[in-house]
Amino acid sequence: MASVLGNTWKNEYAEELIATAKAIVAPGKGILAADESTGTIGKRLESIGVANEESARRNLRELLFNTPDANKHISGVVRGVVGTFQARILYEETLYQNANDGTPFAKILKDLGMIPGIKVDAGVVPLPGTDGETETQGLDNLGKRCAKYYQQGARFAKWRAVLKIGAKEPSELSIHQNAYGLARYAVICQENGLVPIVEPEILSDGSHGIEVCAAITERVLGAVYKALNDHHVLLEGTLLKPNMVLPGAEGPKVDVRTAAWLTVRTLSRTVPPAVPGIVFLSGGQSEEEATAHLVAMNQVTDLPKPWALSFSFGRALQSSTLKAWGGKTENVKAAQEAFIARASANGQATLGKGDLDATGESLYVKDYKY
Repeated sequence: MASVLGNTWKNEYAEELIATAKAIVAPGKGILAADESTGTIGKRLESIGVANEESARRNLRELLFNTPDANKHISGVVRGVVGTFQARILYEETLYQNANDGTPFAKILKDLGMIPGIKVDAGVVPLPGTDGETETQGLDNLGKRCAKYYQQGARFAKWRAVLKIGAKEPSELSIHQNAYGLARYAVICQENGLVPIVEPEILSDGSHGIEVCAAITERVLGAVYKALNDHHVLLEGTLLKPNMVLPGAEGPKVDVRTAAWLTVRTLSRTVPPAVPGIVFLSGGQSEEEATAHLVAMNQVTDLPKPWALSFSFGRALQSSTLKAWGGKTENVKAAQEAFIARASANGQATLGKGDLDATGESLYVKDYKY
């Protein structure tokens, strides 16, 4: 036991990792997941009639990053006022991209007191021996890449594993392979000063009920934390980005409070108290649904919640912003107001404050890919 503990705590970045992880999930804070690939951001731009060009991608990111008071609600870049984004997850292009005035986006975020993060996986590929299940690639040269990202100003990273629910899925092979891929990624990140966000996403595709999702999520998270411990990952310097426990997209609907309670129960059975925070993905929910579920989870009082419950939303923070912007310069102010409204609502949700009305336009996309 002593040798394992020694290996776990030997990391030269340990104190920084712990401080960064705590800062990202400070009360009222959350993460803007602006880590869309060039193809994915292109689809979002095309939905508002804007061509997928580098200048358009820069303009959208600049709109988001320069929104007044955004640092009061979003932490993927960090500092501590209630209702603030502490951090932002970036795609590699964005980490090295400059605003229109030539200022690097990484510097803009740092000057605002936000913590830049970086998506480091290389997407999913078919997992041999399974019926259409996948594993995530990107471990090759990950250490060298993480060292470069740290030098560029990134302080956390994200790696998405994708699992699905079906008649025989997820298979034990899929669960094991993805859990150990996440663990290997996590320890490599920590060796290079980056807080790993561990994201085992169980897709909402299907007609299964919420109890099935709860059972599968419990199995998957149990395997993930077994793997993280096997790899001597410093849990205090990590964050978890899971799906919420919800019925399948074509399954029977469940009220917000029931879904919130089952989500917290699942986490209480699987996630160690050492983990400082859980930053949920929205999984194609409407902006309002994702926020309502976060409010309800933070209102649960009859289950242990030793970690902060926050958010790492992409679509559920940007949908109304994109519509308000429409790619037009004259609409930037209106778009930023829409962005701040969603950011503020989610910041309040981390404190258990807000509306439990789960309405709004669904953002679900079957077999969603970044």
